[in-house]
Amino acid sequence: MSNPFGTVPPEAILEGEATDAYFERTRATLEHAGKNPHVVAEVTADQFPTGGFDVFTGVEDVATLFEGRDVDVDALPDGHLFDGGPVLRIEGSYLEFAELETSLLGFLSQPSGFATAALEARLAAPDSLVLSFGARHVHPSIASTVERAALLAGLDGFSHVAAGKILGREAGGTMPHALMFCFGEGNQADAWTAFDEAVDADVPRIALVDTFWDEKSESLLAAETLGDDLDGVRIDTTSSRRGDFRHIIREVRWELDARGHEDVDIFCSGGLEPDSIRNLRDVADGFGVGSHITGADSVDFSLDIVEIEGEPISKRGKLSGVKDAYRTPEGGHHVALADGEGPAEGDSLLEPLVRDGEIVREFDLQDATERCLEDADAVGFDGSTA
Repeated sequence: MSNPFGTVPPEAILEGEATDAYFERTRATLEHAGKNPHVVAEVTADQFPTGGFDVFTGVEDVATLFEGRDVDVDALPDGHLFDGGPVLRIEGSYLEFAELETSLLGFLSQPSGFATAALEARLAAPDSLVLSFGARHVHPSIASTVERAALLAGLDGFSHVAAGKILGREAGGTMPHALMFCFGEGNQADAWTAFDEAVDADVPRIALVDTFWDEKSESLLAAETLGDDLDGVRIDTTSSRRGDFRHIIREVRWELDARGHEDVDIFCSGGLEPDSIRNLRDVADGFGVGSHITGADSVDFSLDIVEIEGEPISKRGKLSGVKDAYRTPEGGHHVALADGEGPAEGDSLLEPLVRDGEIVREFDLQDATERCLEDADAVGFDGSTA
């Protein structure tokens, strides 16, 4: 089968077939009427600043989408935080990009939601190891989108092997409960020993310690079994059985330390979100975060024509005219008409992305990560509000 999982192929996206039907009918109507006006269109979430910042990403895919099209595109830098106003602007003949709107918004909306949620998790424990464990909650075809968004927001790693090959990063992770089940209750030590013997030496020895017995007992058994080779223990206890998770972790820490295992780290996973991470960050060494990232709301971007044949225009409830967004020295976000005066000391955020169909920007994930974390600090994004 050429398409066994029924996913939309890249060719359909690039050719404008991954679109809403009414854009095809719009093209037919305009071509019939001999109309193809020169327009400026903007992508926005909120028109005015609201005080709530989101992370902007997906722009590299947008650049690929517009490559070869006779348009100019400006956009915020990848990883930048925004609060209202345009994040991307397109100028050209409308029929050059009419059918691309659906894919354009998809490339931006969901990844920006993932990245914003990942940044919340990152800042909830800025000094801890935080990994993305959420790829199992999304369609496999977009797993690399999830993991890239997580890395952009500063997470330390992820679990998905195929995504790692796409991103040029090594996937992480040690053992699931299924491994422990295969050895059976009472044979936990055999499972950890077999893992230690079978897995490459550069993989951390982190034992899963909540399968059959209480977390303290299995942690102590793991430490006794692997000795100095044990790097850490992972507690993944389901919330329905967890009780006071903080107390459980403190108890495990106490008992490990009492027996000379101060170097064994404690790693937590299982339905964690920023508030629970903040509550645990002083007693645990690392966290795996999944559904908080993959369950994030997409950023509700829309695309609107704001100028047609040089004249400002808008539908009711939207703002006409070509606009720009600025970052003020105190970390504010300011929106103004592009041909007017921005804030006296503000820096314009929209930068060239595509010119006459040619991509004029380079993309580097590490640069985007640094930009995201620096911008989060500049605007006061602390992980507790989005």
